[in-house]
Amino acid sequence: NINNMRKSFKNSLESEMKSERLKSELITNVSHDLKTPLTSIINYIDLLKQKDITSEELYEYISILDKKSQRLKVIIEDLFEASKITSGSVELNMEKLDVISLLNQALAEFDEKIKKSTLEFKVSYPINKVYLNLDGKKTWRVFENLIGNILKYSQKNTRVYIDIVEEKEKVNIIMKNISAFELNFDVDEIFERFKRGDQSRSTEGSGLGLAIAKSIVEMEGGRLNIQIDGD
Repeated sequence: NINNMRKSFKNSLESEMKSERLKSELITNVSHDLKTPLTSIINYIDLLKQKDITSEELYEYISILDKKSQRLKVIIEDLFEASKITSGSVELNMEKLDVISLLNQALAEFDEKIKKSTLEFKVSYPINKVYLNLDGKKTWRVFENLIGNILKYSQKNTRVYIDIVEEKEKVNIIMKNISAFELNFDVDEIFERFKRGDQSRSTEGSGLGLAIAKSIVEMEGGRLNIQIDGD
């Protein structure tokens, strides 16, 4: 009994330490991700105040301001989305949907970015329609986050495989890509908020995409997991 109590106390202590570490990392990361575009916006507004700037410089500064403000908007929207999901205040509008059609719509939305990338997408799914009870808008968000992640974090000039496999009791949607960054951390950590494969945090994104996708899938009664083989 004493050994069991000791083991239980040790597990509890480790869990508490991990929770505190994650809380500290979350605060550090969200501060960094909000501060970076905000600092750029402030600096470029100062540059715009100068009287001797050319029209070319003016156009360049406004373009950068637009890009940085859009980035800030994405981070804040994702923060609100994650907050709503955590508090349980999200309502689902479940209906019978063709998951193949939904995936194809998401891929069509990314068509321009896919063409501009050096990635080759290989998509495979059944000939017949595959129906699931889903919230269309929320599932769209899941696909948007996952495909967006692939475009941001994949090694250049590699293939991406997306497969829909229908089974008796479930439907598997599998996405495979090769990471441009070394995946030298635990699988579960990838779903942590603000965890990024790009540790320099130089890529676009809020670091909330996978955490939001996982929460939505679980609310719909599904499971989202990651398997790592090398990178």
